[in-house]
Amino acid sequence: MLTRNCLSLLLWVLFDGGLLTPLQPQPQQTLATEPRENVIHLPGQRSHFQRVKRGWVWNQFFVLEEYMGSEPQYVGKLHSDLDKGEGTVKYTLSGDGAGTVFTIDETTGDIHAIRSLDREEKPFYTLRAQAVDIETRKPLEPESEFIIKVQDINDNEPKFLDGPYVATVPEMSPVGAYVLQVKATDADDPTYGNSARVVYSILQGQPYFSIDPKTGVIRTALPNMDREVKEQYQVLIQAKDMGGQLGGLAGTTIVNITLTDVNDNPPRFPKSIFHLKVPESSPIGSAIGRIRAVDPDFGQNAEIEYNIVPGDGGNLFDIVTDEDTQEGVIKLKKPLDFETKKAYTFKVEASNLHLDHRFHSAGPFKDTATVKISVLDVDEPPVFSKPLYTMEVYEDTPVGTIIGAVTAQDLDVGSSAVRYFIDWKSDGDSYFTIDGNEGTIATNELLDRESTAQYNFSIIASKVSNPLLTSKVNILINVLDVNEFPPEISVPYEAAVCENAKPGQIIQIVSAADRDLSPAGQQFSFRLSPEAAIKPNFTVRDFRNNTAGIETRRNGYSRRQQELYFLPVVIEDSSYPVQSSTNTMTIRVCRCDSDGTILSCNVEAIFLPVGLSTGALIAILLCIVILLAIVVLYVALRRQKKKDTLMTSKEDIRDNVIHYDDEGGGEEDTQAFDIGALRNPKVIEENKIRRDIKPDSLCLPRQRPPMEDNTDIRDFIHQRLQENDVDPTAPPYDSLATYAYEGSGSVAESLSSIDSLTTEADQDYDYLTDWGPRFKVLADMFGEEESYNPDKVT
Repeated sequence: MLTRNCLSLLLWVLFDGGLLTPLQPQPQQTLATEPRENVIHLPGQRSHFQRVKRGWVWNQFFVLEEYMGSEPQYVGKLHSDLDKGEGTVKYTLSGDGAGTVFTIDETTGDIHAIRSLDREEKPFYTLRAQAVDIETRKPLEPESEFIIKVQDINDNEPKFLDGPYVATVPEMSPVGAYVLQVKATDADDPTYGNSARVVYSILQGQPYFSIDPKTGVIRTALPNMDREVKEQYQVLIQAKDMGGQLGGLAGTTIVNITLTDVNDNPPRFPKSIFHLKVPESSPIGSAIGRIRAVDPDFGQNAEIEYNIVPGDGGNLFDIVTDEDTQEGVIKLKKPLDFETKKAYTFKVEASNLHLDHRFHSAGPFKDTATVKISVLDVDEPPVFSKPLYTMEVYEDTPVGTIIGAVTAQDLDVGSSAVRYFIDWKSDGDSYFTIDGNEGTIATNELLDRESTAQYNFSIIASKVSNPLLTSKVNILINVLDVNEFPPEISVPYEAAVCENAKPGQIIQIVSAADRDLSPAGQQFSFRLSPEAAIKPNFTVRDFRNNTAGIETRRNGYSRRQQELYFLPVVIEDSSYPVQSSTNTMTIRVCRCDSDGTILSCNVEAIFLPVGLSTGALIAILLCIVILLAIVVLYVALRRQKKKDTLMTSKEDIRDNVIHYDDEGGGEEDTQAFDIGALRNPKVIEENKIRRDIKPDSLCLPRQRPPMEDNTDIRDFIHQRLQENDVDPTAPPYDSLATYAYEGSGSVAESLSSIDSLTTEADQDYDYLTDWGPRFKVLADMFGEEESYNPDKVT
């Protein structure tokens, strides 16, 4: 072994550039290793020497791991040809582990390992050696690199890194069925010896399983292993190195193997007959009992389906599977009656849902049992003859009219009498009453179909022998309609007609609506009212399908002449008694295009240009409103001014003369107007008895010659005064007295000729022209003598 290692190192040195030359044997040899010489030429000294032969002597380049000796382990020796044994050469060592793992004797070149090495931690070390002169410290040889390998020993046992293992295999599997493969790892060198060669074996778990010693594959060793007999197995596996030889290291692991279930067992009933007792009052759909078949399998292989075999009672009962317990739950499909039948017998079949074809030969996977059900008698409430009662009654039927009856019976042995009453929760307004003994239903209020068309309430029946036992039934009463409302036109009530409409044109389709509940086939008729049938602009065409059309009778309509037309339409229904109504439709005349499309129906559009926009129309309307407001304000101001000035108009004196004839209503006319404003306030305060006050003489603003009295005016006034004094129906003189006073502070003073000292011929009225335009009429009348005409005054 050592010789082979030395040869390997020698070849490595040879290929590294050195020459192999024989040397004399060294006195110190270990492990019987023959010394060899490695000669390395020094680069850089060939100019001084023609041929230089130097080399290292290697005693050992392998070191054993896990060395436990007291002395450092000898590794090898370094030697140079220049070393003559005189102590002038010094050897140094550097690289992996130099000084810490490996040391060198500087004088002899011996290398030792100073601590124990582990190949699994580091398999080799790379070092560099150097020979230097002790005095000059210069290298005598080029630095050389070498490797020290750690030689493996069997110091690691196999280990199962993935253990413990869990595996499954179906039950009833054949021999050799694959279960699992295990693997052990040995940290020793697999290339050196048998330290890492592992062999597998079973220490526990036989004879059920076997293992391949080389691959570690576990297989079944017995046939037909039954999960229902034993489900869990624990197998102990050993892995041993050195090929299983004596002295090798071993490791173990545990493999837990579970047999999975297969459907190899049919369901079985534990007994052949099941007895059940069911009260006859059990509701439909309720569970009345449970039966169970046993299946030793597990999971879906143990799922059972139950079915009732056709026979006696099969149509009254049903059976379903409880998914949690796999029990068969028997339910009631129809009600039971003890008085009719007291017992039922039928068979139930249990079978597996998921079958395994490998076990078909074992027989059918199903079982059958008999179920006997006994019906128990229960004191039951009365039973109505119908599940729902429907009745009809006409509206406005007199109170107390019987509209129907309900019937309930006690079907138990020894039947009891039954009492009836209305559930007040469903008929809180008490529209109906019921006879407690007979069950007849009568009206308790007048019914109105338009208010409530249908009534729904409940009637309760109880046994006289046991009032707590009650049953309830719903009553549905439909209120029948009586034709009491006339039909009316459905929307729209307004129609439009084009100005360019032609005679016979349908402008609107109308229909009718009746608040009464019209029976099937109800027909409505439409016609024009008699007063509108004389020279009609429109007429009504009945289409005989509950609709009618508004038809034109003229050739063209004008909005300027008439914008709206009102058309009375008479509608009759076909019920008894016949009801009719007259409905007025509004027909608006509109402007349309040539196709009959309505363009405008507004009244304002008649008087406005066609091309005006909406904004322009609004502006025009706003201007009209403002002008109207100004006119109204002006008229109000004029009226207010006339009311303040009373009879002070100076534009025409003839008005004042004419008004003298109106003396007022006196005391009889105090409510018509207040004449107090026409009186002289000074005279009223001084003399409250006499009212015929004469005006004081007023000075004219300028001197004028005296003129004669105007006898025409005076005579006219005296004549009128006498006529009124004689007339008993004339008003008192107080109004005339008030007219005689013209007020104080007048610019023109008094214009009256009464008490005037001058005659009309002597007066000069030319000054009237100076009073302004208000006195222009007086100036024209009295300014020129030839233009004066007394007849005009009268």
